[in-house]
Amino acid sequence: MDIPPERFDELVSLALDDIPPELGRLMRNVAVVVEEESEQGGLLGLYQGHPLTKRGNDYSGVLPDLITIYRRPICTMCASEDEVVDEVRVTVIHEVAHHFGIDDDRLHDLGYD
Repeated sequence: MDIPPERFDELVSLALDDIPPELGRLMRNVAVVVEEESEQGGLLGLYQGHPLTKRGNDYSGVLPDLITIYRRPICTMCASEDEVVDEVRVTVIHEVAHHFGIDDDRLHDLGYD
């Protein structure tokens, strides 16, 4: 399945808009971007930065955390646009959870593999 880049960007924006407002307001100093694919291969998304749970009083003057969503791997694993929509949503939630300090084991327990 191949979703055009503009439509994929829209799906990522919609997934971000679905984050409950009370959590969205807590997101600080984080940027979300879409790239074609990871140099590491096989990744659907990647969080890079300092989770909110690890930020102390000395946290200031740093570049934003970065959440990257990879278009091509998500499209490749899906057979329909509905599947892409679902996978984008899960991937965005997964990476945003890392921003909040939730690790992969806890995400697995919550059903976000």
